[in-house]
Amino acid sequence: MSILPEPLQNLIDAFERLPGIGPKTAARLAFFVLNSPEPVSKNLVESLQAVKQEIGFCQTCFNITLAKNVLCEICSDPRRKKSTLCVVEEPLDVLALERTNVFDGKYHVLHGVLSPIDGIGPDDLKIKPLLERARTGEIKEVILATNPSMEGDATALYLQQQLTPMGIKVTRLARGLPVGSDLEYADQNTLSRALAGRQEMSP
Repeated sequence: MSILPEPLQNLIDAFERLPGIGPKTAARLAFFVLNSPEPVSKNLVESLQAVKQEIGFCQTCFNITLAKNVLCEICSDPRRKKSTLCVVEEPLDVLALERTNVFDGKYHVLHGVLSPIDGIGPDDLKIKPLLERARTGEIKEVILATNPSMEGDATALYLQQQLTPMGIKVTRLARGLPVGSDLEYADQNTLSRALAGRQEMSP
């Protein structure tokens, strides 16, 4: 039984469900909201509602965009190369790679990785739309930028097996990235070197 009033305990529980937030941090955040001026908490509520109501996914690459838009800013930018496609796990990875100002192609967001243990197979990811994009003939190179983890490597290998028979050059980010790390946490220089040193995946 909690000694805290139910609304406050519910807020702590809600914060604790967020990734990377433990019980102590959740409690600190909840008490910050409780003690903050009304405009601060009101802005937080409005921002949370806006994210759920006004943000959607690009119908081509599945990156985040405004819900009213069919395409994201990158897919609708005529200056971006259509022939080079960078495949990433999550929208945060697009943000990380864009900070490098090195890549001028387009993206495809899988929204996860293959993980048989967790019951996640090809049909649970945005793999089918990726293969459909590849069959158009516009794409000459696909950069597999999944994270250097066991699941990321398995996903990259599966995609390579699907894409290579189409005559598409398939490359993988260079191993300047620490094994087991996520793209979103890598610094710009490391990502730039990984992009520049990408290697073709052999059959």
